[in-house]
Amino acid sequence: MDFDGRVVVVTGGASGIGRATVQAFAEHGAKIVIWDVQEEAGAAYASELNAAGTEAIFSQVNVVDSASVDAAAASATEKWGRIDVLVNNAGIVRDGQLVKYKEGAVQKMMSDEMFEKVIDVNLRGVFNCTRAVVPVMIENQHGRILNASSVVALYGNFGQTNYVATKSAVIGMTKVWARELGKHGITVNAVAPGFIRTEMLDSVPDKIIDRMVAATPVGRIGTPEDIASAYRFLASDSAGFINGTVLSVDGGMVLGT
Repeated sequence: MDFDGRVVVVTGGASGIGRATVQAFAEHGAKIVIWDVQEEAGAAYASELNAAGTEAIFSQVNVVDSASVDAAAASATEKWGRIDVLVNNAGIVRDGQLVKYKEGAVQKMMSDEMFEKVIDVNLRGVFNCTRAVVPVMIENQHGRILNASSVVALYGNFGQTNYVATKSAVIGMTKVWARELGKHGITVNAVAPGFIRTEMLDSVPDKIIDRMVAATPVGRIGTPEDIASAYRFLASDSAGFINGTVLSVDGGMVLGT
């Protein structure tokens, strides 16, 4: 798990799973590139890493904006001449039923805005970031692309038409890119987290959390570090023959559904 001299880009790297992923690579010698819309948090984290002895830079990036992504990729390449790992972690949720029907009438429907916003960030963002870094990976004949999917992409989830659509599509893109890029020394894999203890769960009622735990054979909610460890392994030389796979990191939750 030695990443000395390797450059790792993490989208959404200022908080949650992204922050834990940055830390996991930094602890093993990587040079870190944080892409996030949160300017203050991202810049502060990069400064913290540099103070601790890790070379790190931050770029404020909206993954939906291809020009922003391309500029950030060019900046990282100009500084270090390479990008070895891209972790497409950035994502959002806008939950709601397709059609909420109650008492004989339609109460609410998922809006165009709710659908399109999630598609833009979770799917177009993965496309934009991957397209931006692949040329430098091809030039160096080495790369690891890691995409955030979700266990809900494997079995669906109530009230998440938009989110599940993106996470299922990410699996499809992962498999296409694995075929296209393998000949250039680039592997492409996806990680499908289960329920993970992040800010997204802060507003979830305890009774729902209890149900999540009950559906997870190991009997607990996952941590950001659980996901970060999976990313770090798939980015390592030890995983060089793993390509086009979807790794569920869910405590066996899929087995319990």
